Amino acid sequence: MSKKKLIKIIIIAAAVLLFTALLLTGLRLLVNKSNEEKKVYEVKVETYENVIEVSGTVAAAQEQTLQALSDGTVIAVYVSAGDYVKKGSLILQLDDTSEQYNLAKHDYEMATTQISGSQKELKLMEAQRLSLLQKIADRKVCATFDGVIADLDVAVGDSLEAKDSVGTLVNIDYLTAEVEIPETDVAKLQLNQKVELNFSAYKTPVYGYIESWPAIGEITSRGATIVNAKIRIDDYPSVILPNFSFTGKIQIEEPVDNIIVERYAIGYEDKEPYVVLAKSGEKRAVKVKPYGKEYVKVLEGLTGGELLLQQTAEKKSGQNKNSSNKKQGNLPAAGNTGAAGFKR
Repeated sequence: MSKKKLIKIIIIAAAVLLFTALLLTGLRLLVNKSNEEKKVYEVKVETYENVIEVSGTVAAAQEQTLQALSDGTVIAVYVSAGDYVKKGSLILQLDDTSEQYNLAKHDYEMATTQISGSQKELKLMEAQRLSLLQKIADRKVCATFDGVIADLDVAVGDSLEAKDSVGTLVNIDYLTAEVEIPETDVAKLQLNQKVELNFSAYKTPVYGYIESWPAIGEITSRGATIVNAKIRIDDYPSVILPNFSFTGKIQIEEPVDNIIVERYAIGYEDKEPYVVLAKSGEKRAVKVKPYGKEYVKVLEGLTGGELLLQQTAEKKSGQNKNSSNKKQGNLPAAGNTGAAGFKR
């Protein structure tokens, strides 16, 4: 083969290799560009909640256990379960024949003493009369407040012993609950602080408020120090009954919505941040501040839900690990700002 022909072949081969290299480079750029165009980020709204989580059971505003104060036979029952009664209403009566006889006999003896006895003896008899009157009162079971007979299990002719329970009277004008507050959260409590309660028997939250808490803590069987705070619920649905259980939260502060997005959606021009909307291509100035390692909080320019085009390259796993940690080390992790709870 002649030298001229060999040089021609080498030149052609070099041209083919150069063309192939340029073609591959072009394809790679097109693929990268295509991938960049598809990379979008959604602007999210994250709700910050500063709350104390609680749980427990609700109780009636007032509750009276209906019980006999002495032994005896029931001679009358004046109410039924579900009846509304006023304070002082007679609920049931035990046989008080002996007590009434003893009082009548004592009154007769007092009348005789007033004629011929001494004043000292008369005072003793007056004190004894008060004791006899109390024994008659103990033969009755009366309401100690306005309320509803929640249950009543007694009938005429039943024989009762002292302290036998026959039913319950409740005042359900409002409900109450006691919840355990950890010692670290007691300083956050305030009177009338809003409490959200969730019941399995009712889909919508019920709201109450902090009514009081003691000036002394308690140590639980687990060794934790707590304070039992009292919650009052004035408005509640009729399906919620005393002893129903709940989970809830004490609202320390009103919820705050944070608008956040991955930091790679933010571009900078003359050190001023901007974003590009994916749908319209609109370039929009924003104000942001760091929010963890991968996110920024948007202070102005976006409202949430927008789709943004990527403006800066994401770092691959392990890339500039040391320098990245050094720059980001003082930033709080997303969701770790001292709040009691977050919702996405």
